[in-house]
Amino acid sequence: MVVVAASIISKSGKALVSRHFVDMSRIRIEGLLAAFPKLVGTGKQHTYIETENVRYVYQPIESLFLLVVTNKQSNILEDLETLRLLSKLVPEYAYSLDEEGIGKTAFESIFAFDEAISMGHKENVTVTQVKQYCEMESHEEKLHKLVLQSKINETKDVMKRKASEIDKSKIEKNRGEKGGFMSLQSMGSGSFGSDLNISSSGSGFGSGAGFGLTTDVETFSSKSKAGRPPSSATAPPKGLGMKLGKSQRANQFLESLKAEGEVILEDVRPSAGPAKAAVVPLTDPVTLIVEEKLNVTLKRDGGVSNFDVQGTLSLQILNQDDGLIQVQIEAAGNQGVVFKTHPNINKELFNNENVLGLKDPQRPFPTGQPGDGVSLLKWRMQTVDEAVVPLTINCWPSVSGNETYVSIEYEATSTFDLQNVVVSVPLPALREAPNVRQIDGEWRYDSRNSILEWSILLIDNSNRSGSIEFVVPPADSSAFFPISVRFTAANTFSDLKVLNTIPLKGGAPPKFSQRTQLSTENYQVV
Repeated sequence: MVVVAASIISKSGKALVSRHFVDMSRIRIEGLLAAFPKLVGTGKQHTYIETENVRYVYQPIESLFLLVVTNKQSNILEDLETLRLLSKLVPEYAYSLDEEGIGKTAFESIFAFDEAISMGHKENVTVTQVKQYCEMESHEEKLHKLVLQSKINETKDVMKRKASEIDKSKIEKNRGEKGGFMSLQSMGSGSFGSDLNISSSGSGFGSGAGFGLTTDVETFSSKSKAGRPPSSATAPPKGLGMKLGKSQRANQFLESLKAEGEVILEDVRPSAGPAKAAVVPLTDPVTLIVEEKLNVTLKRDGGVSNFDVQGTLSLQILNQDDGLIQVQIEAAGNQGVVFKTHPNINKELFNNENVLGLKDPQRPFPTGQPGDGVSLLKWRMQTVDEAVVPLTINCWPSVSGNETYVSIEYEATSTFDLQNVVVSVPLPALREAPNVRQIDGEWRYDSRNSILEWSILLIDNSNRSGSIEFVVPPADSSAFFPISVRFTAANTFSDLKVLNTIPLKGGAPPKFSQRTQLSTENYQVV
């Protein structure tokens, strides 16, 4: 038996898949295929047609024909066996048995034909063996991909180094022009205490503006100004050449750390003017901050070892005139939340009316700069119910030969939309980055600490689940634990909301805003 060609053609004679196995001109084979629809005719039930030179062995596949062209001397029984094998392979690779489905997987079908027929002769293989042969990896292809990825990583490193050099040159230039000293006044500003410390004597708020706030910071700042000459009057430093040499060595050390994957944060001091606070500026007279911290420990095989939520409600007031208020709240969240008020808050008023006010209504709440909020209410929630866990992580490492295949998937509940999700997976010490084959999101390899960081910018209803697959050298399954997770969310377990601010001196209530955030403090899979 000698197979001339194996093809999938339409009834109009259009060849969708065609593989030639003998040394025959392309025009000659195309002519044989084009002549086949005219020979079939209609109403015939034969499985083969013989002409003067060749034999057509065919089988209808819905609106198409699977066709094997052989010489007339071949064994018809072997021809039919070959046709039967090819008819089983086509559905394994085609999306659908029509022209569009066959055309999309034409190359896969040709590769399968090559495994079934070699040099015009049928191979003694099964459908399972053909699929296994087609899925086998090529060492040369894998090596080529590794070399290509290495070149890409090297180019990125060069780009990062160049960008770092440009940034450093700009920073050095700005330091040389304006100087790099930070005033003690800017360091001292915004260092007010934030504890609710109400005194029982006098006006009830200590000797300062209230809640234990004093003017010590201003005194320290003014003394520092008088005791130190301005930066413009200082003499040029001695040993400038030695300092420049040390700076160059430090820069080289930082560059080596960056090349190893370490994230370096530049410590750049402001060159002139007062230091600005690194907090979001307040625009409303009254701001209430709802914050919850998550401490969760999950078991790698399922279940919860520890689930602890700790929340606080803080109050921030800009003007002292707005301090005489009460805060009405609503908490319609999880029933397992236990609330505790500050000792100087009227507990009876809170328990009966959900209103936070001081025991002495004549005393105002303190005022302060951003970051100086006072805690009015705290709460805690503990459970072992896995259903309330906002994000679960499943890790499946398996060793196959000289490689370990690791599949990690996440599943998030519909209760929260999670932001800036980072899953940190420890890896065994590697010389190069792991081979990431599939990922929902982005990844980064920290070679210094041997950690793979999997990042998802936002998890909402469009991607409640996702996965990552990567390959590393052989390693024990415990090497990939504990897995650490961090994220934030815009709503909380307590679902605490501020309904209104009630002025105690009459008039319109001051305008207020509420800021809410859920964040992770320690979230691990062990």
